[in-house]
Amino acid sequence: MKRRNLSLALASTVLAFSGLTSAQAQTKWDLPAAYPANNFHTENLVQFANDVDKATGGKLKITVHANASLFKAPEIKRAVQGGQAQIGEILLANFQNEWQLFGADGLPFLADSYEESFKLYKVQRPFLEKKLGEQGMMLLYSVAWPPQGIYVKKPINSAADLKGVKWRAYSPSTARIAELVGAQPVTVQAAELSQAMATGVVESYMSSGSTGYDTKTYEHIKYWYDTQAWLPKNAVIMNKAAFDALDATTKQAVLKAGADADTRGWKVSQAKNGEYIDLLKKNGMNIVAPSAQLKADMKKVGDVMLKEWLDKAGPEGKALVDAYNKP
Repeated sequence: MKRRNLSLALASTVLAFSGLTSAQAQTKWDLPAAYPANNFHTENLVQFANDVDKATGGKLKITVHANASLFKAPEIKRAVQGGQAQIGEILLANFQNEWQLFGADGLPFLADSYEESFKLYKVQRPFLEKKLGEQGMMLLYSVAWPPQGIYVKKPINSAADLKGVKWRAYSPSTARIAELVGAQPVTVQAAELSQAMATGVVESYMSSGSTGYDTKTYEHIKYWYDTQAWLPKNAVIMNKAAFDALDATTKQAVLKAGADADTRGWKVSQAKNGEYIDLLKKNGMNIVAPSAQLKADMKKVGDVMLKEWLDKAGPEGKALVDAYNKP
């Protein structure tokens, strides 16, 4: 009887131990993101997480937390840097005040098409990798938003028509545009934008067709001027210590899934741009080509901001812009 009890005890110990080792073998990562689950950036993140799960046979499980549910947009970078999240998606331009080169893709009319934006990305990437490396992080991939236009409640013919308008600012560059055109900047992140429009806190902002559709901007604002001002990028960043703790096969799976998400994301962004504009039209948004005067006014804003940016960014900024401007 004693021997049977001993055997049972041994068996339960072995089972407990094997359960423990299988739990230890599975690594879990949290991936905070700032945008809704049905946004193409978030869908790309979910596909990336699924690819990693499949490639590692479930050894690395990455949970995507959409719509700023885990951390608010401005908190995600610090959360990844501090190890509160192992991986996260940020809007690079949000962090321009910390380091000017994070905001290079938010400079109006520097790179104003998908082709030019991708060229800027290739030039910007080594700078980003070096900076993030110094901060204990790694750049996994980065994907552009569709080109940015002006959402506004009333028809406009020139920048002067934006004077005094309550303008959503979500980055240093969008706040500076407001100042230069005489609008009134109000800081509002993507997750709070619908509420801000509904309560009259915001009357105008610059963003893509994607954000306009996601936030049902058409319910509050009826004009979108297709200025194609810039294509800001989201970047997926990893905590380097968390990545280094993975085995070689899992590391390779993460890097491969990241490279695939990069390629896929750029293609989807371009395809979605036309789709979102059509959806805005269907929901009553007037899609307007900017007048020659508005184009000229916004180009002047871009020139001022590039000069200011170069002054702040110093030799690094000059090196980046010179490399980008090379034929």
